[in-house]
Amino acid sequence: MDDDVFRALADPSRRALLDTLNRDNGQTLRQLCAGLDMARQSVSKHLAVLEQAGLVTTERRGREKHHFLNAEPINAIADRWISRYHRGRVQALADLKTALEAAPVSDTEFTYTTYIRTTPETLWRALTDPAFTSRYWGATFDTDWTTGAPMVWHEGGATIADDEQRVLEAEPHRRLSYTWHTFTPEFAAAHDFDPAEVAEWAKEQRSKVTFTIEPVGDMVKLTVVHDGFPSGSQVLKGITEGWPALIASLKTLLETGEPLPDA
Repeated sequence: MDDDVFRALADPSRRALLDTLNRDNGQTLRQLCAGLDMARQSVSKHLAVLEQAGLVTTERRGREKHHFLNAEPINAIADRWISRYHRGRVQALADLKTALEAAPVSDTEFTYTTYIRTTPETLWRALTDPAFTSRYWGATFDTDWTTGAPMVWHEGGATIADDEQRVLEAEPHRRLSYTWHTFTPEFAAAHDFDPAEVAEWAKEQRSKVTFTIEPVGDMVKLTVVHDGFPSGSQVLKGITEGWPALIASLKTLLETGEPLPDA
C-alpha cells in the first residue's frame, strides 16, 4: 500500500486535511468543509483517496460519518524507508511522522487502524484466546466472550475483578467491544507505577475499547477505537502511547509467528 500512501501525501490539499484532523480528530464532512477553503465535493474526493490509503478511517454515528486520522501507514513507511535512505531525502515524511506522534489527536478518544496479513477468524482468536493474548499483550481474560458477560483481567501478575468489567458487544470474527479494567493498587504494583498516579486514574469514568475486523483481500483491516474518556484524561494519554506498540506486536505475531521483543 506504499504507493497509495505516497500518492495521497503528494497533494497539499490532502495534507491540509490530515493537519486539520491532527488538530481536531473525528470531524464530519460538514465540519471539515467549514474549516478549509475547499468545496464539499473536493473535500469528499480527497477524503476518499486518504481513506483508500489507510490514512483516514471513518465511523458512522447516527446519520453522520466521522473521520479520524490514522498514522499507522506513515509510521510503517517511515520505519521501512528512513533507515535505508539518506534522511534528507525523506525529511518531510519524517517531520509529518513526528508531528502525528507528538500528541494524541483527540482529547476524548483514541482511534488506530492497521492491516494484518491474516484471516478474520485468526485475528478474533488473537484478541480473545489466552494463548495469543499472553504472548503479545502479557494479559489474559476470564470470560466467555458473550454480550454482557463479566471479565476478569490477569496482567503482570495482578488479577483485576470488577462487576463493571463487561463484554459490551461480541460478534465473532467481526466486532468486539468491552469496558476497560479498573485501576487497582495491585495493577500499580504489577507495573511498578506510582500508586498515587494510578489512584488518580481510578477516579476517571470507565472507558471502553472496540475492535472492528474487516476482510480486505488476503488481509484484514483492524480498527481499534478506545473512547469514553473525559476531556484532559490522563488515562487516554497513557493508552495512546501503549496501543500502537501493542497493535504492532499483535501484527508481528500473526505475520511472523513471534511478537515484538519485550512485548
